[in-house]
Amino acid sequence: MHPYIRALLGTAVFAIALGVAGGSGANKLVAALLCGGIAVPLIILLCRRVDRRPLSDLEFRWSARDFSLGFLVTASSAMVTIGGATALGWLRWGPLDLPALLGFLGTNAVIAFALEALPEELVFRGYVFQNLRERHKQGWATAFTTALFMAAPGLSTVVTAGVSALLGKETPPPSIAPVGEEPISYLLLLALFGYTLLVARTTTGSLWTSIALHLTFLSANRIVLGRAAGAPVEIVAPEALLAVPAYLLITVATFKVIARYRSSTTSAASLRK
Repeated sequence: MHPYIRALLGTAVFAIALGVAGGSGANKLVAALLCGGIAVPLIILLCRRVDRRPLSDLEFRWSARDFSLGFLVTASSAMVTIGGATALGWLRWGPLDLPALLGFLGTNAVIAFALEALPEELVFRGYVFQNLRERHKQGWATAFTTALFMAAPGLSTVVTAGVSALLGKETPPPSIAPVGEEPISYLLLLALFGYTLLVARTTTGSLWTSIALHLTFLSANRIVLGRAAGAPVEIVAPEALLAVPAYLLITVATFKVIARYRSSTTSAASLRK
């Protein structure tokens, strides 16, 4: 089967999984488990039965070091830009409630892992990217993977509308952006986010780096937007929202430096042999 067809199949898997979860009307945890429970087995099935390759080809083997690197780079980048926005007076923080914040971060991590981080990384930075990289150089594979990643949420809303109709539930009409989001800004941020995730994944050769980045990104954004219990924040100036793309750019730059360092170290080691 042509790699393009396999990449489109992978994208369809995630769109269906997310759409079914969204249209089910279940609570956040159940919806998250439903999404992950559909997407992950189907990608494993595609990998083994359609591609005839082992799951290890998707670079999904657990690595605590690569996971930690993804978390540390993203978290430190976010702290720099959020701290800068706070120092400029763009963000105003209320009293911190540490137990409530830790409770939120733990619950959010479980839901975000099952709903977004695990299935999206396994599908796009794993299955889709691997197939496109067989056909193209890494730059083109990155561009095509990012484009499919941007299209998937909109496609999922079509599935959500269909599932909701079957269940007799009301749902917003299909859209390329979530309700309340400005479409162009949303898609631009999604493109930058998708590119950042691929830079992280190719730097270490591990999906767990991009999974950690994904989880950290979702947690940091929900804190900045005032959606985290225990960390009340007021957005005083709209410029504060620039902290999000800013820390993604810092994250990209940091991983580029790491990749260059690793490449030069490997080259030096080979010359010494």
